[in-house]
Amino acid sequence: MDGKAIILSGGLFDSMNAKTAHGLVRGTDRYEIVGVIDAPLHGKDAGVVLDGKHRDINVYESVEAFLTAHPGGADYAVLGIATGGGKLPRHMFPEMKTCMRSGISLVSGLHEFLSDEPELSEVAEKYGVSLIDVRKPKPRKELHFWSGKIMEVSCPKVAVMGADCGIGKRTTARFLVEKLQEEGVNAQMIYTGQTGWLQGGVYGFIFDSTLNDFVSGELEHAIHSCFVKEGPDIIIVEGQAALRNPSGPCGSEFLVSGQMDGVILQYAPARKFYKGWEKTGIPMPDPASEIALIKAYGVPTLGMSLNTKGLTQAEAQQYQNTYADSLGLPVVLPVEEGVEGLLSSIKSLLPS
Repeated sequence: MDGKAIILSGGLFDSMNAKTAHGLVRGTDRYEIVGVIDAPLHGKDAGVVLDGKHRDINVYESVEAFLTAHPGGADYAVLGIATGGGKLPRHMFPEMKTCMRSGISLVSGLHEFLSDEPELSEVAEKYGVSLIDVRKPKPRKELHFWSGKIMEVSCPKVAVMGADCGIGKRTTARFLVEKLQEEGVNAQMIYTGQTGWLQGGVYGFIFDSTLNDFVSGELEHAIHSCFVKEGPDIIIVEGQAALRNPSGPCGSEFLVSGQMDGVILQYAPARKFYKGWEKTGIPMPDPASEIALIKAYGVPTLGMSLNTKGLTQAEAQQYQNTYADSLGLPVVLPVEEGVEGLLSSIKSLLPS
């Protein structure tokens, strides 16, 4: 644990824009989460708001309200939102400054850096706190080119890939690792985004802050390092974006450079167009089409995991049954029912 942390969600906790906050509420090995700051939801339990599960993480109206309830404060305040273009939310600056004046350091995974904002840097320096920008690129001397050492990794590797961004890949990957470990399998996760790092990921890199020439090498290095140091039975890799997302096509690196042995496809039946790009009219691919594309890379799809946002429970279960029947694959609702239904197909990759 790095210390106690609060999450700043700027009134967005109950929206898809707070996926970092959601991940941290569901679980993190890096911080002890002691509160969420979100005025519209104050007085509620963050876990209950998120998915109906009480997690004893209170939501407070303001940083001042949190400090009144917790005189000991916190060590860190994490920006728990994902904004358009990764811009720092100016409307949250007052709360961020209150944190710093109370001795609380700021942590952000956004593309715009806290340390580039003079009005924040001045307050941080005055009160002796840190501004931690998770997405700052590594120095070039620390980056790796692809070398072929991925071929030395003898354990199975499974990527959780999505048909779109912000669809639940990391959550499903984390659930799978936790459940496999409960069953005595040495499963390890490779994170590829800022929230994975915030959740305490040991092996990985932040995909979209890495120079393109080094993406394949950083992926290979993370997987190989995990294999050498942990001796895992299986490695689960968090995917990024989507193979056909027009704003940032991504995924072939996992299949080709990471030499995946299987894929779990994350899908959102209620989405008809790519998230944020509805105006383009470019439709989301149907699951069968996406599975065929993954197969063209030589990698089998082992199962599906559904994001049920925008669906009733009955609709979600209907899609679950329809996909399972038409595709001949196990299909799970990870948040509502867990991921146990995927374990058999994943464990089939393990040596007998």
